[in-house]
Amino acid sequence: MAADMREVEAKCREFQETFVRLRDEIGKVIVGHADVVEQTLAALFSGGHILLEGVPGLGKTLLVRTLASALTLSFKRIQFTPDLMPADIVGTNLVTEDAQTGRRQFQFQAGPIFNQCILADEINRATPKTQSAMLEAMQECSVTVGGKTYGLAEPFIVLATQNPIELEGTYPLPEAQLDRFMFKVLVPYSSREELALIADRTTAGEDAKASPVMDGPQILVARALVRRVVIAPHVKDFCVRLVLATHPGGEFATPSVTRFVRFGSSPRGLQSIILAAKVWAVLDGRYHVSFDDVARSYLSALRHRVLLNFEGQAEGLDPDRLLREVLEQTRRTTEEYSAT
Repeated sequence: MAADMREVEAKCREFQETFVRLRDEIGKVIVGHADVVEQTLAALFSGGHILLEGVPGLGKTLLVRTLASALTLSFKRIQFTPDLMPADIVGTNLVTEDAQTGRRQFQFQAGPIFNQCILADEINRATPKTQSAMLEAMQECSVTVGGKTYGLAEPFIVLATQNPIELEGTYPLPEAQLDRFMFKVLVPYSSREELALIADRTTAGEDAKASPVMDGPQILVARALVRRVVIAPHVKDFCVRLVLATHPGGEFATPSVTRFVRFGSSPRGLQSIILAAKVWAVLDGRYHVSFDDVARSYLSALRHRVLLNFEGQAEGLDPDRLLREVLEQTRRTTEEYSAT
């Protein structure tokens, strides 16, 4: 038993060191956005996909390209545009002719989705039909073309970007597509000090690059370690109640949720909260999930899974505000229950 614990502690320390090295390599290129980087890495080690939302020029695409440089994974950037077709993503069957026999046959030509790290740049510029080409790949890690299913190499991660302020020529992501993303991370503006550092790095001839830190098999080992982290029944129930509290009219819903929310989170939201919380626990040197770990992953995991009704949209409500109310009420009821 003692030997097993020492082995677990050694693996946790190795994970912490690798996480820090990866974060530092990204920091050589990306200025600031520490929380955005950590949330992205948490999704990577949880086996989830991530949606980065922010105005143009904040470094979303650069972050993904830098992450790909720090990982020894095959990388492809897909520029989503209104004329992009599903076959441009997944591939298509082409008619080829055998040089010797002259017989014609179908040969599958793989699309860019057959890479391990995918940058779906400005994903909301493509039509819903094209966006739907990502659904099977993101959920089942496979692609079906012409009735034949092709597996994708693991680890497989999609990092998508979108601009929240430009509406012309864009198509809102369908709810099924949004639900495939583990996290939706908001990329904020840089601070005064960060802008000054960005100016120094980009206008003085510097060319910082990230060096490779991990490869695919190492990522899969780290993911397996994360899934072995323990979550106590009362902490798991806390996560369950957080998700149920986003369902309007439900037993745990706040009055604001019942009034302004049309649909709440799916079970994928619960999975995302727990898996990310396990990552934070390991990084904190623990092999069990705490309430603070859950709170840290809560907003990113659920903000895109809470859909406002007409009244909520008309009021211009921010889903984060409703979710913070849910978190506060659920924590309060948990503390009251524990005190009795």
